Amino acid sequence: MITREQIATVLDHPVHDAQGDKIGNARHVFFDDMTGEPEWVSVRTGLFGTSESFVPIHDAALVEDHLEVPYAKDQVKDAPNVDIDAGGHLSEQEEQRLYQYYGIDWDASWQDPHSRTGQMPGTTGTVGAADDAMTRSEEEMHVGVERREAGRARLRKYVVTEEQQYTVPVRHEEVRVEREPITDTNRDSAMTGPDITEAEHDVTLYEEQPVVETRAVPKERVRLTTEEVTEEETVTGEVRKERIETEGTDEQGDQRRRH
Repeated sequence: MITREQIATVLDHPVHDAQGDKIGNARHVFFDDMTGEPEWVSVRTGLFGTSESFVPIHDAALVEDHLEVPYAKDQVKDAPNVDIDAGGHLSEQEEQRLYQYYGIDWDASWQDPHSRTGQMPGTTGTVGAADDAMTRSEEEMHVGVERREAGRARLRKYVVTEEQQYTVPVRHEEVRVEREPITDTNRDSAMTGPDITEAEHDVTLYEEQPVVETRAVPKERVRLTTEEVTEEETVTGEVRKERIETEGTDEQGDQRRRH
C-alpha cells in the first residue's frame, strides 16, 4: 500500500499495469477523509494525456521509478468518468461506481459511506484531509508527435524502344577486266591450250552486309532510400488556470509585511 510519504514519488510518475505496460502518468491522489490514507490515484492517459482515469491505490506498489497497479491497462482506461474538478472530492455515487467497476465490495470497504469520500490533494501530494489550505491547479499543455504514413514512393521499370543509327564500312567485290599482251614471258602459258576453242570462266563475287544484334548490358543500379527532415510547426491549444481571490484581507499589505 502507498503511504502518504510516498505521494511525492507517485505524482507525475508513470503508472504500469501488472504486465509492465505503461498506462499513463499519475496526476492526482485522493485520500480517505476518515483515515487520511491514499485511496485512489487518477492516471492521465491518451496520446497527449487528455483523458484521466481512476484506479484504486490500496494494492498498488512502487517499483523503481513507477507505480504498479494490479489492473490491466485497458480496464483502467475504460473506468467510469469522474468529474475531478468537483471541489476536490469524490461523491458517494462516483466512488460507489468505481468500486463496483473494479469488483471491490462496497459494503465491506465503507461502513459509513457518507463520511468517507476521497479528497484530492493536488499535484504536490502534501494536502491531507485535515488541511484547510486551498490548492490552486493549472493545466499544462504537453505537445507530442505521432508517426503516421504520409505517402508512398515506388520504383517501376519499363521498356521503351528508340531508333539508333550507326555508319559502318562494308566492302564488296567488283569485276574488272584485265588484258595482258602476249610476250616472251607469258607465251608458253598462253599456248598451252587448243588454238581455237570455246570456253567459259566464272568468278565468284563477295560483298559485306551490315548485321545488327542487341545485347542487354547493365548500366546502373537504382534504389529508394528515406531520410528524416526536421521542420518546426507551431500548435495552439487552450489551458485552464485556477485563480484564488481573497475577501476581507489586504493581501498586498500582507505581502509587504512579509518582505
